[in-house]
Amino acid sequence: MHRTFRLFRLFLSEQSDPEAFYRELAADSVRQVAGYAQLAGRTVLDIGGGAGHFSAAFRASGANCVLVEPDLAELLARGNAPADAVRGDGMRLPVADSAVDVCFSSNVLEHVCDPARMLGEMVRTTRPGGVIYLAFTNWYSPWGGHEMAPWHYLGARYAESRYLRRHHKPPKNRHGVGLFPVHVGQMLREVRSRADITVLDASPRYYPRWCRPVVLLPGIREVVTWNLLLVLRRLPEPGQPAPAGPVTATSGSRSS
Repeated sequence: MHRTFRLFRLFLSEQSDPEAFYRELAADSVRQVAGYAQLAGRTVLDIGGGAGHFSAAFRASGANCVLVEPDLAELLARGNAPADAVRGDGMRLPVADSAVDVCFSSNVLEHVCDPARMLGEMVRTTRPGGVIYLAFTNWYSPWGGHEMAPWHYLGARYAESRYLRRHHKPPKNRHGVGLFPVHVGQMLREVRSRADITVLDASPRYYPRWCRPVVLLPGIREVVTWNLLLVLRRLPEPGQPAPAGPVTATSGSRSS
């Protein structure tokens, strides 16, 4: 519970102190990934990692990290573009097949118009045996409307018009432009329907481990989960042996 309260406290000050929030979130995320994959000396692909907080945390753990980010303003948010960063779209990753040991994405999926396509790109670029970490803010969670929350519960059109009236400018994350509804049940069905991956974990990202059963409750999970974490393993192609070495699984993340 201490971890949950710490992250929530930092989240509340995200606007006033984004460095503290994203630095801690990045460190927490790397600890979660390390519960499923060896990182030292491995290659990590950070999709939509913005100014590079996650990439820096992966490098601090000994990994080699490549950042793909479509928005130049996000890349330059801290002054200079992060090392080993390229501009690219999560639905058309400029990365070769089976090129990375870990494919990582934090709170990007809700910003693409075709979540299944982005998932497919993450699977494609991950080597067989590698790990995929995919976390996103689901639409019906309290923060699903991002800066328009919680008014998105009354509809995206109302939430946008209210934001415009109050702030005299449109929201950064406009519904249907830079923000798209994505749901827990939708993505659980998507990952379970694929024959090229297996699900290692599906849980509320920020909650203690004992909250995992929430994702098994249709309807309730769409509101309570807040942020869904999916940890997946890329499977070998039929008839191919499992690759040796680079990524080793444990019994799961121990963060609490």
